[in-house]
Amino acid sequence: KIVWGDAVNHEDIRAACAGVDAVLNPMAFIAPAADHDPATAEAVNAVAVQSLVKAIRAEPDGAERIRLLHVGSVAQYGDRLPPRHMIRTGDPMQPSVFDFYATTKIRGERAVIESGIRHWASLRQTFITIPSFLTDLLDPITFHLPINTAIEMNTKYDAGRGLVNALDVPRDSDFWGRVYNMAGGPACRVSALGYMKTLFELTGAGDYRRLFERRWFATRNFHCGWFADSHVLNGYLQFWRDDNAAHYEQVRQYMSKLAADMQAAGTPMPGGEDFIRATLEQMVDARTGTRFWRNNGYEARLRAFFGSAASYDAIPDWDVDMPPMPQDVAPRLLDHGYDESKPRLETYDLRQAAEFRGGRLLSPDWDGNGSTVLEWQDAEGRQFSASPNLVLKAGHWSPHEAAPPWDFDRVARRNPFFAQVWHNTHAPDEDNFYPPDCYLDVV
Repeated sequence: KIVWGDAVNHEDIRAACAGVDAVLNPMAFIAPAADHDPATAEAVNAVAVQSLVKAIRAEPDGAERIRLLHVGSVAQYGDRLPPRHMIRTGDPMQPSVFDFYATTKIRGERAVIESGIRHWASLRQTFITIPSFLTDLLDPITFHLPINTAIEMNTKYDAGRGLVNALDVPRDSDFWGRVYNMAGGPACRVSALGYMKTLFELTGAGDYRRLFERRWFATRNFHCGWFADSHVLNGYLQFWRDDNAAHYEQVRQYMSKLAADMQAAGTPMPGGEDFIRATLEQMVDARTGTRFWRNNGYEARLRAFFGSAASYDAIPDWDVDMPPMPQDVAPRLLDHGYDESKPRLETYDLRQAAEFRGGRLLSPDWDGNGSTVLEWQDAEGRQFSASPNLVLKAGHWSPHEAAPPWDFDRVARRNPFFAQVWHNTHAPDEDNFYPPDCYLDVV
């Protein structure tokens, strides 16, 4: 039965949840649209998820009976360039500046973890590849991605397969009540530069060094990474079928069919390096394009994505002083601030974790249940409530430190857990602040 409705209308959500046994929630208002319309991103990615939780709990025995599969995002981790490019669940939530999509996905996931629903799981989805990537995703956001970004892809087929396979997980499985990284595993790992190079070679578009200028690409402040634990989810859901070679073949077949269809229609596919470069220049010269920012003095964007205008100008040509690629760098895993090898955590472990985040555990006792909501304090003395699952296992922390606004230079000076990632690409003496309305510069 199809129930048509609006996700921001609670009564429609209630109607869709009436009588169900399970909820699969891949709903999202995504970037780049989300970053230009934070209000809609908040309504769909956070408030509608809270509404979904409320609707499930309103069903007869819903909190115990109904299974909730939520799809999170790799964007929640923010910038993870080498050598911090290997991600685990429990790493800090650190959405990149201007990434309102990520900030709202973090709040939506928090609602799921703290929902009181017994059978929930959050699958933090990686970059989902589609065969029509080269024709459907022509947006300036392409150049917000540093060339040495580590990417562990997931094809759209594997992503869908995994979500549906979750319906077969038994209720008594230890799968439930956990956060997972959802990606294709080691066979789907690549660098951003390697991915771009392969796609252009595959489609006969030409040498990327003649099509792009290196300084068009940001040097920090995006997301994606490789995952030390993506195999854990596959162990439960058995969704790995495609590797990088399979994806490239999907792209080749799509582009070949598109070219044949356009030829048959009497409108041959345009091509040639001059045409492609002109198309790409339109992207970098759009209001959300990196060259537009430099040419028009958008200092906040240049600071966030390059460090400064001078840093943008200093980027050399291809093959000169190239940044370290993820495949050439030994990854450095993050310290989570407590002994993760212990089969059962104690109050002491929670106190350790809180101190490593610059704060304190205020609750004097803990019953050992990871879902029990406790009281905490962040580095500036602000109190908040959260479960150990949320803090230790999922990497969330004080909502008072969360973006927006982005005051992460200040947060990193007081929060060693957070600083492990932030100071990977930001100097400790930086002092930037990006207010909640920072997106208005390009809207």
